[in-house]
Amino acid sequence: MAGGAASKAVGLPVGNVIFDFGNVLIRWLPGQALAGRYSRLSIEAMLDNGRSGFFDGDDLLDAGASCEEALEWVREHKGSPWDEMFACYCSNFEDALAGPVPGARKLIEDLKAAGIGVWGLSNWSAQLFPLTWERSPILHTLDGFVVSGRVRMRKPDPAIFEYALGKFGIDAGGCVFVDDMAVNVEGANKVGIRGIRFTDPYLLRTALIGLGLDIPQVACGPEAA
Repeated sequence: MAGGAASKAVGLPVGNVIFDFGNVLIRWLPGQALAGRYSRLSIEAMLDNGRSGFFDGDDLLDAGASCEEALEWVREHKGSPWDEMFACYCSNFEDALAGPVPGARKLIEDLKAAGIGVWGLSNWSAQLFPLTWERSPILHTLDGFVVSGRVRMRKPDPAIFEYALGKFGIDAGGCVFVDDMAVNVEGANKVGIRGIRFTDPYLLRTALIGLGLDIPQVACGPEAA
């Protein structure tokens, strides 16, 4: 995606790739934090934001609120049992971290071998990030990252993209941003960063190669011969 200001970057060489974290580099499955504690139907209901306010509360975490502050918002606006379930999510957050997204580790390795800068920009709770860092070795391979809760700005606000570019010391026209949410890619476009909406590792690798990055292509095994 290269709408708005990003259209000026079409055709320019890419020297840096910025990745979102959740469900792009690491699997974030919030329902797993409640597995075995609540029924499957209860967890499905919690993931219906209109009923539970769960994702609204999570947005507050991403914007810099503490778990206690976000919990109070859920309690005030949605009440029981959603506040108890949100508290359970925060207390058992480590169970929501389900390891690296398949293909992500090798992609980062290939990009770095090709001399491409590899960075992170994610909406994430400042309070919960230390546990995420401890449980996610793939994040340690990045050249640098910005976590929304720490800077109290969050995607898709163009301001956090501008902040990240300044921190990383890179130019918008020479990088591409990868996120699983189109609205965040559009936010990147507003500051001149081309974007890719992540759906699967095969399409992502193919898209990056299409932008001129010298990384190995998806190989075809004997079944395709």
